[in-house]
Amino acid sequence: MASQIQIFGVKKSFDTQKAERFFKERRVSFHFVDLKEKGFSPGELRSISEILPWDMLIDTKSSLYQQRQMQYLVVDWFEEVLAHPTLVRMPIVRWGKRVTVGYTPEIWKEWLTE
Repeated sequence: MASQIQIFGVKKSFDTQKAERFFKERRVSFHFVDLKEKGFSPGELRSISEILPWDMLIDTKSSLYQQRQMQYLVVDWFEEVLAHPTLVRMPIVRWGKRVTVGYTPEIWKEWLTE
């Protein structure tokens, strides 16, 4: 593998834990980024958002989204996610130019067999 797999999520997210387990069981090294502690760098977020549209990335069920009634607002998602990284659906798994959101083991299996 040319670049290392990155998993963006939070430790308490069940799907993030399942993603980590998926790669550990296959002895694939990855770098975990805890979005509660670190968040995204602008470059990371830009490269992810160029691949996946915001409507796939934003977790409309998150408490922050619901509390602020963001469905009624015009939002600059890039700036909003930089400020509040837990607004995204988790986990976001990135390997080079490939990105998935949510628990998608069928796609990760394809990555590992290429």
